Amino acid sequence: MQIVVLVKPVPDPAAGGERLGADGRLDRAATPAVVNANDEYALEAALKLVEAHGGEVTIVSMAPASGPETMRKALAMGAHRGVHVTDTALAGSDHVSTARVLAAALKDLEYDLVLAGADTSDGLAGVVPAGVAALLRLPYLSYAAKIEPMKETETVRVRRISPTGYDVLEAPMPALVVCTQALGEPRYPSLKGIMAARSKEIATKALSDIGVDAASVGGAMATTKVLGSTAPPPRAATRVVREPPDVAARELVEFLVQRRIV
Repeated sequence: MQIVVLVKPVPDPAAGGERLGADGRLDRAATPAVVNANDEYALEAALKLVEAHGGEVTIVSMAPASGPETMRKALAMGAHRGVHVTDTALAGSDHVSTARVLAAALKDLEYDLVLAGADTSDGLAGVVPAGVAALLRLPYLSYAAKIEPMKETETVRVRRISPTGYDVLEAPMPALVVCTQALGEPRYPSLKGIMAARSKEIATKALSDIGVDAASVGGAMATTKVLGSTAPPPRAATRVVREPPDVAARELVEFLVQRRIV
């Protein structure tokens, strides 16, 4: 089984240094990059699948030139190789351009499944995997809590989280599956895995290598733009209610009513 995992380097949320540049774009030089947390869950799911069914895992990332530094962690977790799409023309790309570039990169790869995280911590839109699936005409199975590939029928069955429980979906492979944290905690890279990651292949591709016109992506073609930003108001003093339950309930209701937005 061949599995591709979409992986994105994002600013480390623990560093607390995220900031916007003068152009309204995220200043990626202000904070060290890490693998997007939800992508790690997708990678863990992929590694478990190849451990159970055989095969290999390839990670694909659209990232700045420094991308391989972050991709090495994913390789240290157990992925077999990486594909890094980088080009100066990609700066400022929106979700539409990102989906187009990733879809173009996937056309050169063989895979049974493409796995992706539900969203990224620096964007939170959660629409890129759906865009990739649409462009490649792949079945799209979202919010997976369980993934069961069935090689004999060349199908994949997914237990998808829903507001009322879960749905069971089945689709032919190849397919794209959006993963959730219910699939299991990502493993920590072992010392052996970290050492092995140094020698694993990361193929670097420019836009011309995957057949994408540089003029069709980047900030100039973005369909969204940040017009302004404001810092959240400072946190107010905490109010602690220590009354008996019936009195406390009334006080909480009154507190919420006073602050409701009509």
